Amino acid sequence: MSQPLTDDERMTNDVVFRPVRAGNAFEETVERLLCAIKLGFIAQGETLPPERELAVQLHISRVTLREAIRALQQAGYVEPRRGRYGGTFVTYRPSAPSEGDVRRIAETMGDELTDALAFRRIIEPGAAALTAERPLSSEERQFLQARLDDVAGADEETYRLMDSRFHLAVAEMSGSRSLYTSIAETRLRLNDLLNAIPLIPRNIEHSHEQHHDILMAIFRGDARTARTVMEDHVEGTAALLRGFLG
Repeated sequence: MSQPLTDDERMTNDVVFRPVRAGNAFEETVERLLCAIKLGFIAQGETLPPERELAVQLHISRVTLREAIRALQQAGYVEPRRGRYGGTFVTYRPSAPSEGDVRRIAETMGDELTDALAFRRIIEPGAAALTAERPLSSEERQFLQARLDDVAGADEETYRLMDSRFHLAVAEMSGSRSLYTSIAETRLRLNDLLNAIPLIPRNIEHSHEQHHDILMAIFRGDARTARTVMEDHVEGTAALLRGFLG
């Protein structure tokens, strides 16, 4: 029997696995599952929710869900396993970053890149400030601390996924589903590009410091500092991208 979901897990599921539209159910189901996988909601080695529960959440038939899972299996994102400890396991692992990939992906995105970076610069600092204004429970504080610890302990292969989890956890604790959804969608638009940025030790060290400062400001209820540090953090990523793109 599966364990009951915590409040933060329930909110994540409600947003990531929100109902799809009937007109193109297969395509949107694939998109929802890819979002969960590529943004690190479900990491490599973890399993998708049980088919019955997931089909109900997405408001689709189990036939459509299985077709979507089969498509992801063929693309190398998941691997269904049978047996007592079976399920649909995530096998996705981001490819090793390279400077050439950064330029290629940026050229493919075109004006969408500028739009996504500008939008992110507004909504992520706002989410950090809103979270700092909320009276967080002990469980919510532990959840945020765990996401920070995950980033700090990540290796090169998992760093970007854990970084996504931290940023989305901050948005999740804001209490605004619309804000959280917007940040998740923006992060997904930028996901391939962010994954392509080579990991520079000094930059990662600075990011850790900023992540820590953001979380401490949230815990203190200091909305102004949480916003300011997140603004600097997001702008730092944009500056790094501009550096690689020349």
